[in-house]
Amino acid sequence: MGSDLIRLSALLDDAKCFDLIRQHRWPDGVRCASCDSGQVVRNGWDDARHTRQRWLCKDCKARFDDLTGTVLAGHHQPLRVWVLCLYFMGLNLSNRQIAQELDLNEGDVQAMTGQLRQGLVERQPDVRLDGEVEADEVYVVAGHKGNPAAVQKKAGRDAGGG
Repeated sequence: MGSDLIRLSALLDDAKCFDLIRQHRWPDGVRCASCDSGQVVRNGWDDARHTRQRWLCKDCKARFDDLTGTVLAGHHQPLRVWVLCLYFMGLNLSNRQIAQELDLNEGDVQAMTGQLRQGLVERQPDVRLDGEVEADEVYVVAGHKGNPAAVQKKAGRDAGGG
């Protein structure tokens, strides 16, 4: 690696990442991580990550921070590294490429991407389907690798008793 290399992680700071997390997590105002009450007040900053806001719920007296109850909680990597990892995943980079970009080993990136994927899947709303569904013969043919002749040949053989 040359000395003129600029890493994206050096261009982001954790304060902006925590602001981003707050905006996306609580678009209508901070809610308690335990009881979902909106009656919360600021309660200082995290000792290790001075840009992570602590909160206190006036209703249930629970204490929580910006990451409590999220897939991002309880990790040693700075939040900006997690945000960049998620960004690179969105660009469809491999774990090896992400590891190179973030200057991490592949095993750590494998664990991070796995946790991010699992966390995102768990947070997806249940899919509810309704209404009409239409299918045509193209769908059926596509299921046979686009070889309609083989499908008709097999159908003719089955109809002939074997």
